[in-house]
Amino acid sequence: MPNYIRSRSPGGSFFFTVNLADPSSSLLTDQIEDLRRAYRATIRHAPIRCDAMVVLPDHLHAVWTLPEGDSAYSERWRKIKHRFTRMVGVKVGNIAHPTVSPSKRAKRERGIWQRRFWEHTIRDEADFRAHVAYCWSNPVKHGLVERAADWPFSSIHRDIKAGRIEPEWIGTDVEGRFGERFS
Repeated sequence: MPNYIRSRSPGGSFFFTVNLADPSSSLLTDQIEDLRRAYRATIRHAPIRCDAMVVLPDHLHAVWTLPEGDSAYSERWRKIKHRFTRMVGVKVGNIAHPTVSPSKRAKRERGIWQRRFWEHTIRDEADFRAHVAYCWSNPVKHGLVERAADWPFSSIHRDIKAGRIEPEWIGTDVEGRFGERFS
């Protein structure tokens, strides 16, 4: 069995890719209010600074900066996933993906999420800017919109209001895989 070792950089900034188990699902955008509630409940008790976030139908990307001395991002993601799964399960009749593995069933998992997530420790200011831009540009990359600002489930709107990015920015010039599934 693989031994996954997560980066421990207390107070650091990190980029994440978190996927649903079913790449054809649109559960995250279909149930966006439940995801927002799960996120808010989690960071209310374990604060972070969310530098960027984008939610697509089957995955999301985020750049977070943790408080000084704190490196517990895995626990935050575990709680967000758990809360979202409970909220969605209640609404749609305790859903479970039809091909839930025996090991997931044994752990009482519903098979909505991929078990793990992709994380990258931000190294410097250029790396930070590249990952924030990747979050903003991801809906364009996936062909969901023509301009990054046209996607409703993105922190780009907050950053446009703050003057950090122009509303006309398209987002087609960002390169890299950044934890994406292979197509």
